[in-house]
Amino acid sequence: MLQMKNLAVALALCGAAAAHAADIKVGIALDISGPFAALGAEARDGFELAIEKLGGKLGGQPAEFLRTDFGGNPEQANQLVSRYLQRDKIDFFTGPIGSNAALAVGPALFAAKVPYLSANPGPSAYAGEKCSPYFFAQYQNDTYDEAAGKVANEKGYKNVVLIAPNYPAGKDHLNGFKRLYKGAVKDEIYTKLGQIDYAAEIAQIRAAKPDAVFFFLPGAMGINFVKQFVGGGLKDIPLIAPGFSADEDVIQAVGEPMIGVLNTAHWTHDLQNPANAEFVSAFRKKYDGRYPSVYAAMAYDTLMAMDAAVRDVGGKVADREAVLKALKSPSFTSVRGEFKYGVNNFPVQNYYLREVGKDADGRITNKLVGTTLEQHQDAYVGACKM
Repeated sequence: MLQMKNLAVALALCGAAAAHAADIKVGIALDISGPFAALGAEARDGFELAIEKLGGKLGGQPAEFLRTDFGGNPEQANQLVSRYLQRDKIDFFTGPIGSNAALAVGPALFAAKVPYLSANPGPSAYAGEKCSPYFFAQYQNDTYDEAAGKVANEKGYKNVVLIAPNYPAGKDHLNGFKRLYKGAVKDEIYTKLGQIDYAAEIAQIRAAKPDAVFFFLPGAMGINFVKQFVGGGLKDIPLIAPGFSADEDVIQAVGEPMIGVLNTAHWTHDLQNPANAEFVSAFRKKYDGRYPSVYAAMAYDTLMAMDAAVRDVGGKVADREAVLKALKSPSFTSVRGEFKYGVNNFPVQNYYLREVGKDADGRITNKLVGTTLEQHQDAYVGACKM
């Protein structure tokens, strides 16, 4: 009898271990510290809301969400991904905010045939010659800025100064702006990644006397730049940006000086569609009434895309070809509205103009102005040979 009882216990433990082993595993590399900490916190909140909505499952299947801070360091990101692949045997990967981290971890993930659903960066390399069937983007870095360049033309800005951090995304963003902008670039300034003192750069801008300034400085970089820009007496020079430099984290930290800043994005919290309304309402309820940022929206959408793919393949995530096919033809309703993937797995989607103002309750936030680019494809797709 005792032997039978021990056997039953052993079988139960084996069954529990097998059930645990069958869990779908998602590696989420978080930027909770480091140069993108504020943005990483926004993404984390979007992930957490999605996990809560999905009941901790994907496609109705048990799932384990491995969440680890890597501090925005590409080398640490590589070490984390190695652990995720070798020890944890992940089925999906997402998380990093920076393009430098995305470029660092991509090769190992692609070699291991693990789908990498970006929750933010869309490096030009992955859109073109280094495209991979295992990488799915939210947008391509340049596209936000192509939209901003078009807005600058429409506003009649004859000359501008450009400023961005000196890393892959910074170069992509300035190249994107120049692609559609028809005026003159009076100066092109690259700063240190994570820089918070812009006295020298503001002096350069003052001397250039441009019609406007286009800045890609996300998170704390943008917060400090705008404060110093206005404090330096340049508030009469219009500011235009990709949405990352004028998102909720920057707006709430800077306050009144942000009013009137124009920015472009593929999503905004007042975009009118049912999925977005549900997301924004749930986010504000969970997070003390604050509006979600584009980082939170992308993180949320990322897990919804995984959920739909797992459901579409009946939970058989080991069948990577089936998973890729399901991801390529997403069956979930995105908070951004309708979109499709180009051959490079980068979205063909709308880009919108937002202006920082006040809502009905007097809260300073982004407000949708209109559509700038309709169903827009990135400029690198022709170099992708998938």
